[in-house]
Amino acid sequence: MENYNQTSTDFILLGLFPPSRIGLFLFIIIILIFLMALFGNVSMILLILLDIHLHKPMYFLLSQLSLMDLTYICTIVPKMASNFLFGNKFISFIGCGVQSFFFLTIAGTEGLLLASMAYDRYVAICFPLHYPIRISRKVCVSMIMGSWIMGSINSCAHTTYALHIPYCQTRAINHFFCDVPAMLTLACMDTWIYEYTVFVSTTVFLLLPFFGIACSYGHVLLAVYRMNSAEGKKKAYSTCSTHLTVVTFYYAPFVYTYLRPRSLRSPTEDKALAVFYTILTPLLNPIIYSLRNKEVMGALRRLMHRIYSVQL
Repeated sequence: MENYNQTSTDFILLGLFPPSRIGLFLFIIIILIFLMALFGNVSMILLILLDIHLHKPMYFLLSQLSLMDLTYICTIVPKMASNFLFGNKFISFIGCGVQSFFFLTIAGTEGLLLASMAYDRYVAICFPLHYPIRISRKVCVSMIMGSWIMGSINSCAHTTYALHIPYCQTRAINHFFCDVPAMLTLACMDTWIYEYTVFVSTTVFLLLPFFGIACSYGHVLLAVYRMNSAEGKKKAYSTCSTHLTVVTFYYAPFVYTYLRPRSLRSPTEDKALAVFYTILTPLLNPIIYSLRNKEVMGALRRLMHRIYSVQL
């Protein structure tokens, strides 16, 4: 580990990549993933906004997912890239708090939003005649606002605690962003009570929504099994597999990381798992929801046709 002499309140992010050719290669891959995720999520938001055929609760929820993924990667990757390119691994005390706040807000909010999306598909497939009532615009907005508010409150509590505990002389965080559990290893006090709150928050915002999603898709698959329409079965199975792919990539690394006691965690493993939910998932979401969705692809073709017509 590198040695840093500093007496200010700044933190040091040790980063994700080793200072070698392999590190440079991995850095280039991450930057390419970041650019593709950026393009994919911005395109998804604009497409849903511009095409009237996508002005439905399902796609409104999807646009929020893309917005959250944009916040994820823009909160973490630019600072990580800057630190690697310029060799300046310092991050200010306030900057660390801001990064931590946005990360935790999106982590909790996206966990709840994915559960809302699963409920939306559950009602659409199992109760199609009741769908306009159960998933009205008001209900959709309430689910989104509730997710943002709960995620923000949870994040504010954790970030405030992290910024008010005493830290020892060394402030080198063995991570590529200001992850609160990684920061706690530097604390000059016993943090077992806070670690318990992390366990509770992970259960509420990740584990319980995951169980809810599993139950909803269990009912969906049962309903699909009873369908007489082969086309309906195919569409429903496709929807289930699409959503479960995203859910697995997002929830599994998160839960595995934050539900383990500190004695069983390692910085290297934590950083590798963090790549899944902070960088890879924001790339996969727009790809999965666009390429495997006929309505989205149809909207994309209509938009391209409009752009081509204007150019002529």
